[in-house]
Amino acid sequence: MAQFQYRVMTPQGKEKKGHLEAKTKEAAMSLLRGEKNTIISLEEATGLKKGFSLSRAKKITARDLSVFCHQFEAINKAGVSVVDSFYMLGTQTENPALASGIKAVHADISKGESLSRAMRKRSGIFPEMLINMVEAGEASGSLDVAFNRMAIQFEKEAALAQAVKKAVTYPIILVVVMIAVVLVVMLFVIPTFMDMFSDLGTELPKITMSIVNLSNFLRKWWWLLALIVVVIVVAIKIWKTTDAGKEILSNLAIKMPGLGPVKTKSACARLGRTLCTLLAAGVAMTDALEITGKSMENTMYKKAMKEARDQVMRGVPLSRPLRSCGLFPDMVVHMVSIGEETGNIETMLENVATYYEDDVELATQQMMTIMEPAIIVVMAVIVGYLVIAILSPMMTLYDSIT
Repeated sequence: MAQFQYRVMTPQGKEKKGHLEAKTKEAAMSLLRGEKNTIISLEEATGLKKGFSLSRAKKITARDLSVFCHQFEAINKAGVSVVDSFYMLGTQTENPALASGIKAVHADISKGESLSRAMRKRSGIFPEMLINMVEAGEASGSLDVAFNRMAIQFEKEAALAQAVKKAVTYPIILVVVMIAVVLVVMLFVIPTFMDMFSDLGTELPKITMSIVNLSNFLRKWWWLLALIVVVIVVAIKIWKTTDAGKEILSNLAIKMPGLGPVKTKSACARLGRTLCTLLAAGVAMTDALEITGKSMENTMYKKAMKEARDQVMRGVPLSRPLRSCGLFPDMVVHMVSIGEETGNIETMLENVATYYEDDVELATQQMMTIMEPAIIVVMAVIVGYLVIAILSPMMTLYDSIT
């Protein structure tokens, strides 16, 4: 979603400035007008403005949407109307962006507009899957069931995201700490020891000289190294937004040792859970595959789901494109194939989701079990090298004295 910077006049006659997230400028305008604001200016945040908006805007997470769906289900089951339910949720939702969207939807449904149509106008806030589920719930008269299924869906998505995040956060912290320790030693500790060693008048060992030369280089050219790092990071971020960059990084992610299996199992879990939820609500298979593809984070899986949708539209069984793409494990293909043969594909997809949701947690733990000692060993080697480099002159001096 894009970031927009706005300036409006509120219904109370006060000027208000801020930032919001929306898919398009039209969606942002609709969101602001839904709260009965008069728009003074609205522009997409770019450059530094975008950086500041990112710091203020709070992203709508799967956890936020899960809480929203659970709350609506509970309030609506208590006999409160849909209009009143959205009014109550708009006042008590903590996420500002989601609260604004709920209030805008409340304004529209108060005028007699259908809930799914009002939510679709805020597609930058409410996911397409949720909107389709609400539309199916309105058609079948089971809105509570639709929100219950979506609450479970978003809970599972949040759990998967947390598991993957947990798998990469700890190793990153260890690497950052290791780099920080090395920099502190090189920039501050080594120069102190060098002053002491220079007073001794002894020739320094080669291992010590290598550290001294590196320390001198870092102290002299740290600004150049910092600039190079910034340029590389910015270049990578820009490259990541290109189609080629997305495809290459997505391909690397699923082939990377340790992280690859986690990404694959996460994609399988999302396929099973999302497709099962949509099909159970009566959404057509082709539409369900399109929505599932959009929900995938990895570009390779997005392409695979798009190809599967195209083939299913031509009458090909879903299991065939899932097998031919080579991205899904045999178990997923077999389960889908059995579901197609028995006419019970929803149950099979749910079984796939349940299995891989549990397996993601196990794969995450296994990945951390392997990576933690590996990183610690690397840290020990680096620290050991530094210690030997510092102690070598002392040992040389001691030997010459004795």
